[in-house]
Amino acid sequence: MSQGNVGKHGFIAKHYLWNADQRAAAKEIERRLQAQEIDTLRLSFVDQHGVLRGKSLTGLAMLGALSNACSVTTTLLLKDTSHRTVFPVWQAGAGLDSDSLTGAADVLMVPDPCSFQILPWTPRTAWMLCDLHYPNGAEVELSTRHIARTLLAELGASGLRYRSGLEIEFHIFRTLDPKLEPVHATMPGAPPEVQLVTQGYQYLTESRLDELEPVLEPIRSALMALGLPLRSLEVEFGPSQVELTFEPCDGLATADNTILARSAIKQVCARHGLHATFMCRPALENTASSGWHLHQSLMRAGDNAFTPSEAPAVLSPTGRHFVAGLLQHAGAACAFTTPTINGYKRFKSQSLAPERANWGNDNRGVMVRAISAPDDPNSRIENRVGEPSANPYLYLSAQLACGMHGMRAAIEPPDSTVTPYDDSAAELPKSLIESVDALAANAMFRDTLGDRFIDYFVTLKRAEINRFLSDVTDWEQREYFRLF
Repeated sequence: MSQGNVGKHGFIAKHYLWNADQRAAAKEIERRLQAQEIDTLRLSFVDQHGVLRGKSLTGLAMLGALSNACSVTTTLLLKDTSHRTVFPVWQAGAGLDSDSLTGAADVLMVPDPCSFQILPWTPRTAWMLCDLHYPNGAEVELSTRHIARTLLAELGASGLRYRSGLEIEFHIFRTLDPKLEPVHATMPGAPPEVQLVTQGYQYLTESRLDELEPVLEPIRSALMALGLPLRSLEVEFGPSQVELTFEPCDGLATADNTILARSAIKQVCARHGLHATFMCRPALENTASSGWHLHQSLMRAGDNAFTPSEAPAVLSPTGRHFVAGLLQHAGAACAFTTPTINGYKRFKSQSLAPERANWGNDNRGVMVRAISAPDDPNSRIENRVGEPSANPYLYLSAQLACGMHGMRAAIEPPDSTVTPYDDSAAELPKSLIESVDALAANAMFRDTLGDRFIDYFVTLKRAEINRFLSDVTDWEQREYFRLF
């Protein structure tokens, strides 16, 4: 093996995997590596759960990755949220009728030079987001970034461009005990013991914001140093709860930004003795649920395709059809937008979270909130169904698949509502079990994303569900141990 070869010799050029912008960016990165400005290069890809995985390279291996890519095992695509491998990799086809996945074979991480970042919280360390390719050069069809990119290209072929904005809530706690004793090293590991960094429900209170400032400042500095389009970082409703918003971006950018931001926040907080979590509803007294509200619109020739032409219309016909698609397939889409057991604890009546597949004009109790007017070029819809831990590429993909189906079929949505918890709209799934079953049976998602990916994703989620159902919970112990 030649020095620095962590992948396959000349793999990127051989398979024409970079465009002109990426090749130009790679030359500048190579210059910086040769000038020894960087000691470590992290290469990461986004797994099926929206978690960054990858390798950290040094020396000649950094340069080698710019030509040869970098090998990682395919089992990283086959694990559930506990890091257990769900599929039978030692059988032919690995349970997915795929020779490429048999025997824990390798795939190649191909870095995207346009994603290059110097990480501000760790010295002389750079980072690049990667796409996954098989050894024959083909993209890995199970890659969620590949799926989102494919749907965006399909939308673009119809003359439309997808624009979205991030609004995500999360919690920050002070770590008291990281649980590092060997007894805590289970799969998954024991959660840390934490305490609040702020007390009380004081939504957008300036004094509470100032109290949080020593915690928020290093996060804000890191996100801005990364060039992320930070719009606000503010006190949310619950104790130790924060909300982050980004400027709207086109295409994959919101998903890419979300991945980098979540990872940066967790790493920066850990270096300050804090624990940041994007778990929807932590099992801690008096904490509030966190949501991910995805703002989105479509652009056509520079104009907003959701803006209505005249009052009293709330949305254009394109916007109405897009919303109708979201509502029609909401139950199945929840498997992507709310992909954890925990996320369904947020769907409660008379709250700021949705309970039904409905929509309304500037109403925060509905699933899809329209924020639109005839003279407003920023007209958009806000899907309030998501949880902060969702894989952003699958969240966007679910919106695109449903919305494009609504537009193709010219589906009309039901009347908008002003009483979101009392109308006749279908209820959202009560559990991950319900949403995964709905996804497994949904013909539109199977036609759009393919049977193979749907079966793969359903298998992963059912493995997670089965582990949950096999555990004896605190609720069961309280309910039955004394009674019977």
